[in-house]
Amino acid sequence: MTQLTIVTGLTAIALLVFMVELLRRRQLQEKYAILWLLVSIVIVPMAFFPKLTDNVAEAIGIASGVSLVLFLGIVFLLLVTVHLSWEVSRLEEETRTLAEDLALLRSELGRPRDSSAVPAPTSSDLPERAPDDQR
Repeated sequence: MTQLTIVTGLTAIALLVFMVELLRRRQLQEKYAILWLLVSIVIVPMAFFPKLTDNVAEAIGIASGVSLVLFLGIVFLLLVTVHLSWEVSRLEEETRTLAEDLALLRSELGRPRDSSAVPAPTSSDLPERAPDDQR
């Protein structure tokens, strides 16, 4: 095995372990974790069996396995970028709608924007304690 094969395989395994850990801690949504888990599952055999990539590239008429991997990597990253841009646009629209709804609710209640803060209690608001109370 070449050093590149070992490094690529270990990187794919590390990615797989990292994604499982993020899922376990609930720091990554399942829909994104599935995507990255599939990527790492595809990379592991490609890393340990580099001739497999060359054979697939030759079968579909691409000069080398490296060219195929780079092309597929670029296409994958492009698709991820488009998807995340779509998610951001959707969330911005949702945030704008929620802000408008909140502004309408506040205007209906007749409250100014900064009055939503809770005032600090004064000494007259606190219950009086008896002198023998030992809390």
